[in-house]
Amino acid sequence: MPAHQLAPDIPSDLPSVVLAAEQAHLADSRAALRAMRAHAQSLSADAAGDWVSQQILQSLLDQRVAALADHPDTPLFFGRLDRSADDDLPGTIYVGRRHVHDGASRPLVIDWRAPVSRAFYQASPAQPMDVVRRRRFGYHGGRLTAYEDEPLAEGGEIGPSRILTEEIERPRTGPMRDIVATIQPDQDEIVRSGLAQTVCVQGAPGTGKTAVGLHRAAYLLFTHRERLARSGVMIVGPNRAFLSYISSVLPALGEVKVDQTTVPGLLGEHAAPEDPSVSAIKGDARMAAVLDRALWLHIVKPEEGLVFSKGAYRHRVADHEVREIVASLRGTTRYGPGRAALAQRLAHQVLVRMEQRGESPDDRVQDAVARSRPVKQLVDAVWPKLAPEQVLHRLLSDPEFLAKAARNDLTPDEQRSLLWPKPPRGWRSAKWSAADAALLDELGDLIERTPSLGHLIVDEAQDLSEMQLRALGRRCRNGSATVLGDLAQGTTPWSTSSWETVLKHLGQPEGEVTELTLGFRVPREVLDFAARLLPSIAPGLAPPRSLRPGAGSLTVRPAVDVVTAAREALDREGSIGVIVPDAMTGRVSEALTGLPHAVLGPDSTEEHRLLVIPATLAKGLEYDHVIVVEPADIVEAEPRGLARLYVVLTRAVTSLTVLHDRPLPAHLAS
Repeated sequence: MPAHQLAPDIPSDLPSVVLAAEQAHLADSRAALRAMRAHAQSLSADAAGDWVSQQILQSLLDQRVAALADHPDTPLFFGRLDRSADDDLPGTIYVGRRHVHDGASRPLVIDWRAPVSRAFYQASPAQPMDVVRRRRFGYHGGRLTAYEDEPLAEGGEIGPSRILTEEIERPRTGPMRDIVATIQPDQDEIVRSGLAQTVCVQGAPGTGKTAVGLHRAAYLLFTHRERLARSGVMIVGPNRAFLSYISSVLPALGEVKVDQTTVPGLLGEHAAPEDPSVSAIKGDARMAAVLDRALWLHIVKPEEGLVFSKGAYRHRVADHEVREIVASLRGTTRYGPGRAALAQRLAHQVLVRMEQRGESPDDRVQDAVARSRPVKQLVDAVWPKLAPEQVLHRLLSDPEFLAKAARNDLTPDEQRSLLWPKPPRGWRSAKWSAADAALLDELGDLIERTPSLGHLIVDEAQDLSEMQLRALGRRCRNGSATVLGDLAQGTTPWSTSSWETVLKHLGQPEGEVTELTLGFRVPREVLDFAARLLPSIAPGLAPPRSLRPGAGSLTVRPAVDVVTAAREALDREGSIGVIVPDAMTGRVSEALTGLPHAVLGPDSTEEHRLLVIPATLAKGLEYDHVIVVEPADIVEAEPRGLARLYVVLTRAVTSLTVLHDRPLPAHLAS
């Protein structure tokens, strides 16, 4: 018997009967899902009691209704398991994007995240996991069109799945789609990692690392819903265009309660221009110690004691006692709570004096003393109230203060580089850079503790500075993280060369580093071409491999205009990305005036079939057909231009066309 038994799209009688039965089950499942959604919509929050409880319950009901939405272009299930296990579960299980049951609570579809569904991704003839047969379904427009059986109980080898390959290669337009039907065993292991485990995924282009991260979020929300509903899950991407691209994945899996943002969106949308060398200094982890000293240098040594008057009595706290209180608090608490504690400690000493005079003050008296004018004046003089912007403004404006805070952590040249040539008048009018945002966040945490999330997913993490990683680490200090990236795609001046370093600055040194090298998205011919750059940009990485040969997928064409190439691509099915040096964006768009297209911007949500994409925005995106214009200009546009070119060349799913008038970079010409 062959490893795969395939029902083609034009079936013979037997496959036709099987498909008809499976299509009937799909129709029953859709009807049951509609009934589940209608029931959820019929529920009322009025019985919850008070108004606040009603609002909370209504929000939960709204989320439930949204999660039960059907997607008519996608079947509810993509696989089936025929099991031999003698347990309480059905012998036949349909695996899909969410759980569906009928009116008698009989499961029609089992959520792909359920433990029993693991066999769909992990079972093999060597380890069948109580599965006799695994069936994969092909579909089009939400209708089943084919099926493919894999007998697992008979031993032997299972060859490549045609349905799996066709689903991976299916042309795409618009946002990223889920990969739940095509998750591979090594990807599944990462997806199902425990909540307490931080996982760092080094993924070559096309290995599905972003999709794996998103599916891990969906899995964790399914498995630890109550806990994560309280603590939250957040996805941090490189830019808004990327977030728009991935925005539909989690809702398609029934998860609608996940925050998605960028590092600027999280830390502050600051964009004052700045020399990259200065940004690199500000992004260095040494700045953490500098900022810590800068904040605590604002505490002044008390020179006077406290006098609190009540009626005819004057209660005194000597200056040396005030100094002892300040010294005991300094460095043992955050700045903000320390300031509040100072007021309470001073008030307590006043209450001790009151008790010595025979009075019986209680906690209300202590709070009143802590809020009194004499105490507030002393606290303001000794332990002033500060905003992060005040501290950073002084640090970047005052050479003596910077030198005192820097000590030996920054060289004199680095200190001079950090100082503003012309400081703003005050901290309220200061214009901050993107690198400053991480410094302000660090100071904010030194003043008041940053709340932690349950789980954080960080994509393109190789491009983050050490201070940005510290900022993200604060958001998962009591939780865990999924860190995604590719060392070969690092394009910032501070890009890392070590995932261990990333995990250390993220505050997750025990995180597990795993590598995905087997690609499914990028054709082998294209990937091998781009991999010629690896010895120069990431010599320590193993060259990526692709399952798809992609013969004829690569075309390198000198002196061919972009309009001709775009017209040829439009004759084929799928999305088209014309990736250009940033400086050429307007010129190329103007040349394509006769063709319907759009230009992708940093905050763009464009869904045109033909897009002009600045090279700096291409990371994380993918298109069926990619046209790259003038690779040499892309390389020369920035210090890590070769890494940028590697990113650009690996965005293609079906074909890559390289257009150049100038000679190709030597690494590609060989």
